[in-house]
Amino acid sequence: MCRKTGYLHLIVEAEQFKLLSGEAGLTEYRFHTGVARHLFCAHCGIKSFYVPRSHPDAYSVNLNCVVLPDAITVAVEDFDGQNWSKSREQLEQDLA
Repeated sequence: MCRKTGYLHLIVEAEQFKLLSGEAGLTEYRFHTGVARHLFCAHCGIKSFYVPRSHPDAYSVNLNCVVLPDAITVAVEDFDGQNWSKSREQLEQDLA
């Protein structure tokens, strides 16, 4: 689904994440294992951030929903989200 929606994941540790407004406008959806907390805007349906199953103590922020200052650049690394378990293992090996 991320491939079709263009979601660019930026993992942010929970203690580093602060939602400044709009919490009342969020709708939560959980499926399969119930670990991931998929949060959507109840008004427009956008998924700007959520708690992923792969990082239950963090938030995945959709980088496409963030306005970055010109001084900040982000390197995007391809990740096979359809086979995320296997891909995560490979990514961890690559980063080691």
